[in-house]
Amino acid sequence: MLLGVVADGLVGKPRRAAPSRPVAALPQAADALTGRIGSAGATTVVAASAVAAGMLIERAVGRRGLLRTLAVAAGTWSALGGARIAADGTELARDLENGDLDTARARISATDPRCTEDLDLPGLSRAAIEVVADQTSNAVVSPLVWGAVAGLPGILGARTVTLLGRRPSAAFDIGAGRSADPAARRLDEAANLVPARLTATLTTAAAPVVGGSARSAWQAWRRDTAAHPSPNAGRAEAAFAGALEIRLGGRTVYPGGVAELPVLGAGRNPDAGHVTRAVELSRVVGLCAVGVSAVLGAVSSFGGRRRR
Repeated sequence: MLLGVVADGLVGKPRRAAPSRPVAALPQAADALTGRIGSAGATTVVAASAVAAGMLIERAVGRRGLLRTLAVAAGTWSALGGARIAADGTELARDLENGDLDTARARISATDPRCTEDLDLPGLSRAAIEVVADQTSNAVVSPLVWGAVAGLPGILGARTVTLLGRRPSAAFDIGAGRSADPAARRLDEAANLVPARLTATLTTAAAPVVGGSARSAWQAWRRDTAAHPSPNAGRAEAAFAGALEIRLGGRTVYPGGVAELPVLGAGRNPDAGHVTRAVELSRVVGLCAVGVSAVLGAVSSFGGRRRR
């Protein structure tokens, strides 16, 4: 897993002409199956296939140390999105600093379903930070935690469930700002129940590293997410808002309507500088998650050897 994290950092964000990572093709597979077996069936088949693929690979390599290490490293690299979060967030901050709002709108629209046409600088900054916080939880902390406790099947399964639950073609619940497909929603909620809260915890602990407030992060997390309609959504965003002492959440416009989400944090409106700090905070949270996952993996491995 640690080798996969290093590979993610070294390879970084793929160029536009380069093929995307294998796990990114799974939502397209679900879309192709939806017309034949329905949305719930497609979600179940694709998610189960990802877990089964991880189990088959682990069984194939067995206890051959080098092959097993390479397989888990490749799976971790395929699932992680830390380098992409950092690269996209940095580019967004640069666009906002330079006043290139149209480019910033296009970047946000590529990863988030909200409407960006009428967003001004504070609105775009808010959207960028929410995307960074949300992806830190879903594309970094979640696959690492599941990999630590369930190996390669956990890594591939957790990332697949998140991608399926948030794919643009899925039905959308305007009030909650999430997928309305029951199967995708429930799997996503279950898979990210612990990682979402761990992300908020690590964000609170890491806030002083980027000049933020751990106390405000804790208060925003515990106070502002109680009104959110999702059991997971908003946890990382609230912690980021408190850590950076800004306000996130609130009125969000989607293609199908308007969501009146709770306001997260009690500070001022964000700007481009806060986007840069959010990227730095995401990096620190990712490093903390690597440490936590390494400990969990070591404990899990030790317990498995004792049982054998």
